[in-house]
Amino acid sequence: MIARWLVAVAVALGAAVLGAPGAGAAEPVQMSVTVNGQDAATAGPTNPIRLDPQSPAQVKVNLDNDTAAPVTVAAVDVSGHVLGLTFFSYHTAVGLTVEPGQTQSLDFELDLSGLDGQATGLINGTVTVRGADGAVLAETATVTDVRGSMVSVYGLFGLALAILTALAVLDAALGIARRRLHENRWRRGLRMLTPGIGIGLVLAFTLSATRVWAPTLDRWLLLAGGFAAGFFILGYLTPTPDTAEDEDIDDMADDEYEDSDAGDDDRTGRIGEDPTDRWPSDTGPPPTRPLGTNRPR
Repeated sequence: MIARWLVAVAVALGAAVLGAPGAGAAEPVQMSVTVNGQDAATAGPTNPIRLDPQSPAQVKVNLDNDTAAPVTVAAVDVSGHVLGLTFFSYHTAVGLTVEPGQTQSLDFELDLSGLDGQATGLINGTVTVRGADGAVLAETATVTDVRGSMVSVYGLFGLALAILTALAVLDAALGIARRRLHENRWRRGLRMLTPGIGIGLVLAFTLSATRVWAPTLDRWLLLAGGFAAGFFILGYLTPTPDTAEDEDIDDMADDEYEDSDAGDDDRTGRIGEDPTDRWPSDTGPPPTRPLGTNRPR
């Protein structure tokens, strides 16, 4: 169960990469975004946009319509994503129409009071402008520094990864210590693959939560794939379990058990093939008095 869960996370990583929309898609309008006076497009791991649950964020969006038709803006979304999963999202409804060849601005305040229980650490964010039908008019990628709690949804996600990985490592270690790994080298390598994937995922989460780097998909895949390959090689090179030696030990244990049973038979005086075996001496059973014999008075 643990192995399937961790492998499923790794498969989800690959699916997220394959299903990610291609960059450079045509957008109806050009957009620039600033959050608390900082340009969202130029924010990175070394200069992320700080999002603090204790104070609101001031968002300014500039829209430039270079098309020949008016563009209606219905909403602005600010969200944060990890492994294709959304860990925080704020939807602000607006009603703005940008005429052809014009540039207009949106200024609004974003209430971040609920961010404390959603995420923490460096997280890749997106500012998206949507039309009346929900279609994306423009989008800007950024990096956010979320000052939330480790007891948030993102923090609990990392804790679950750590627990499952620890159990997978313990299972693999016990298999090696007890020489219960499969005789086939490839099977041993595949068994060690699971804790390697888990360690890579936990390390990526830790670097994100401690604000060392932003957890992009390529970095998750790099760490998970690197540790998985290393642990596969470790499992492949582990000594082949000596099953013949184990069988000899089991046979010796069975012989000792049979010998102890025979000794118990002698000590307890159980009836054997000879009726005299039940008495410890050669004198036979003690004499008995016939029934009805008068006792001396």
